[in-house]
Amino acid sequence: MTQPSLPPEELTPSDLAQGKAYTAPGITVYYNVRRCVHVANCIRGLPQVFDTAQRPWIQPWQAPAERVAAVVRTCPTGALHYALETGEAETPAVPTTVHPIPDGPLAVSGNLSIQTPGSEVRDVRAALCRCGASGNKPFCDGTHRKIGWKSGAGETT
Repeated sequence: MTQPSLPPEELTPSDLAQGKAYTAPGITVYYNVRRCVHVANCIRGLPQVFDTAQRPWIQPWQAPAERVAAVVRTCPTGALHYALETGEAETPAVPTTVHPIPDGPLAVSGNLSIQTPGSEVRDVRAALCRCGASGNKPFCDGTHRKIGWKSGAGETT
């Protein structure tokens, strides 16, 4: 007889408050530099908020909080997160998905519990290393590009 599976623990805002905080009315954006592999969805999505030529480079007061939150949710690596002033956490994708990026990491989204060498990390998005050479395992740090790692023929996305 199998045990019924328990629903995953709910994520809290503190689970996702990883990295440096950038605060504006209605929202705080968190940036974890060790998780960023420069996909640049944020820069393309809201260049007035995410501008690497400015200091600070994240200026969430330049757009409405809900718009900033929507763009942060497009970050596939989990380098960016947010907390709304209302206190609600990001909602994980259902079902959890794993998507191999050609010649890159596994993009994972959902209610995630990731075992790292130091602890368990709760998250809603992550880019996980496939090349084996990341200095931030299990997360991708972009090393696959430096070493010329390729995912192989026949891989579908």
